[in-house]
Amino acid sequence: MEYFLKRLSGVRNRSKLSNTPLVLLISSLLFCTSSFAGNQKEEAMADSVRLALSKLVSDPRPPKASFDNIEERINYLHWLGEMSDRLRRRLPDTQTRLEFLETVWYEAKRAGLDPALVLGLIQVESAFRKYATSVVGARGYMQVMPFWSRVIGDRDAQKLFQMQSNLRYGCAILRTYIDMEAGNLYLALGRYNGSRGRPEYPNAVLANWKNWEYKKDEQKMTQR
Repeated sequence: MEYFLKRLSGVRNRSKLSNTPLVLLISSLLFCTSSFAGNQKEEAMADSVRLALSKLVSDPRPPKASFDNIEERINYLHWLGEMSDRLRRRLPDTQTRLEFLETVWYEAKRAGLDPALVLGLIQVESAFRKYATSVVGARGYMQVMPFWSRVIGDRDAQKLFQMQSNLRYGCAILRTYIDMEAGNLYLALGRYNGSRGRPEYPNAVLANWKNWEYKKDEQKMTQR
């Protein structure tokens, strides 16, 4: 937390493998092991929705947060420090971790989502593995299916392994599903995973959401 407190101050003033077939070992290395890894379904979409999504994912602005007042920035820096501490074991490199969290915040807020929800979804989908690939081909942190790059992007599916592109696609898609389900997050999460109507995936994301909630009470404790 020292790094973040300095910034804040400036603002304020292995398993046994011997009997395992080789092909299964290779598969375990190549593919994301989560049973919940994404499998969004390509479905008919109104032109207006497709164009809106395309506009969202093509926005060239860098993922840098902006704030209306100093209190919002202070709260953000506290959030960044707390989430960095929680994520340290999964993403040991400090610069990578900070860039990841800054991008999650930016893309989540931009899509009208809670960053904690997005982090919970990423934990379930890829366990925070940038190059995770599911058996059905979903890619990256948020396990985005390659067809999305053709439907709303520039047809370059390799970009789904780039941090910002993956998070931007994932957040925009989830936001669209929430709107399509009239705000029903449970159904929207099922749709995101290609398992709409089944409880396992939504329940897993909702449970992991709690791992990344940030409360202002935590901020007060760090100030004592």
